[in-house]
Amino acid sequence: MIISLTGIGAGVAALLGMAGNNRLEVWTVIFLVTTALTSITGFFFHSKAFGPPRVFGVITLVVMVPVLLARYSFRLRGWWRLVYIVGAVVVLWLNAVVGVIQFFQKAAFLQALAPTQTEPPFIITQLAVLGLLVVLGAIDAMRFQRQPRSPGTWEGGARTRAA
Repeated sequence: MIISLTGIGAGVAALLGMAGNNRLEVWTVIFLVTTALTSITGFFFHSKAFGPPRVFGVITLVVMVPVLLARYSFRLRGWWRLVYIVGAVVVLWLNAVVGVIQFFQKAAFLQALAPTQTEPPFIITQLAVLGLLVVLGAIDAMRFQRQPRSPGTWEGGARTRAA
């Protein structure tokens, strides 16, 4: 659970950094490593069936392949930047879904609100997480795709000056 929470926190930091057109290398590495570890270590827990936790783990690891390629092989060039942003949001969302499920299973007050995880508080929480990540991903796609403007560059046909 600690590794998963670290991955979620670092993922939020990395996505917020992209919204400000910053790469935040350390937070990104922490996000990617802890998210991979969360998925990989999930396979070591004994289970008689290949259930939803393992399915989430496989999907997360599969989505991480293009994310890692976009970031480290293709260096976010061209459309690989968008592949990275969308993939990072999906990976963070998958990790957050599992985190919300675990919170509702382990926190007594949340378990009382949604004992079967089909009740409105659980569904609203999952939808809120999804909504926040979609909005943050859209902001990242708009802002992180552009390189930072340097002072004195052309913008809208007029030369701008550094303040």
